[in-house]
Amino acid sequence: MKSDFSFVITARGGAEFPLARAGAIKMPHGEIKTPTFTVVGTHAEVKFLPPDNLRSIGAQAMLSNGYHLLRRAVMIDASGGLAQFSGWNGPTLTDSGGFQVMSLGSGLGKIVSMDQKDEMIAERLTRKEERLALVDDEGVEFRDPFSSRIIKFTPEMSIATQHKLGADVMMAFDELTSISDSYEYNIEALERTRLWAERSLREHARQTAMRSDRPYQALYGVLQGGHWQDLREKAAHDLTEMSVEGWEFDGFGLGGAFEKENLGQILAWMTRILPENKPRHLLGLSKPDDIFAGVENGADTFDCVAPTREARHGRIYTLDGDINLKRAEFKDDQRLLDAECDCPTCMAGMTRANLRAKLKSLDMSDRSEAMTLLSQHNVRFIIRLMEQIRIALEDGRFGELRETWLRRYYG
Repeated sequence: MKSDFSFVITARGGAEFPLARAGAIKMPHGEIKTPTFTVVGTHAEVKFLPPDNLRSIGAQAMLSNGYHLLRRAVMIDASGGLAQFSGWNGPTLTDSGGFQVMSLGSGLGKIVSMDQKDEMIAERLTRKEERLALVDDEGVEFRDPFSSRIIKFTPEMSIATQHKLGADVMMAFDELTSISDSYEYNIEALERTRLWAERSLREHARQTAMRSDRPYQALYGVLQGGHWQDLREKAAHDLTEMSVEGWEFDGFGLGGAFEKENLGQILAWMTRILPENKPRHLLGLSKPDDIFAGVENGADTFDCVAPTREARHGRIYTLDGDINLKRAEFKDDQRLLDAECDCPTCMAGMTRANLRAKLKSLDMSDRSEAMTLLSQHNVRFIIRLMEQIRIALEDGRFGELRETWLRRYYG
């Protein structure tokens, strides 16, 4: 039943930050307070962070990937859905798999990194042997790296898979454009995304009717449009007004390859138009300045693989900026990762020197332990920041927190 999913705003950013808000999203597997960070468990598990660890660091929700779980969807469905299968037993989200499919087709110019240089883009576009995927109005055809089979990934396939996965929130299938794509191509891709959104809604209605014995799964429409104001605003209007057989989107995903310096402006173009009573998820960003920009401009939930991925490579978050724990300067450093951190790693008194030694050890059990300890630190660091932002919004101190926090972090 749709009553299983709802969103309420509990605080706002005031006259200075009119788009910022705090709230709560009710889902079948629990309620999450926003703004918050959604931990990424691509394959239905967060690497080196089992469910008990996630709960101990205050995680509220987990996001998994629709494409990567495609081959296990039937099994996960039979197990009762993603929350039960993973052992997390809390709110879950899935993305459509579109990002991964487009990444597999990077030879077509689907370069999704925000750090690409023009000359690199030109080189990639001329290497025809890398053209592993083809996008047309029906969907995306690509060679699956796991089976080597040619697969046609469509909106219907994405939504049907996500329904089997049983996440509380699903994302409509969209075409992710890159910073290198032209305005003309973005017009074409945006229209394709609009049509795919309609097909996603239609399949969502069909699957919901077929699976009426299951908890309701919310569907978010995903906005694209590159870095052009008219296209971003068109996307917001199109998805806000979209209705297919009486079905509308329950929330919205804010997608795309963003230039960092324009992130806030691009988000504002969309969120000024989107309905206030529906939640918005900013896809794939978790750097502190991105989080503050996202919250300031109306994003409610966030996800990114960076906190755990960077932890596994020794890049550690502290209030005074990131450190690379693998550097020799930390070999005898007896300080905590962050003296003000309340994660289990820091609360247990684990020193930088000790953690570095475990991370660089030839003993796989030591390295595995280090990756757990460091991952829970980085994830807790971002979750704690979100908690502080939420309290600041409730207390009318968001601007003060943003200024002092970012000044210290970025030095």
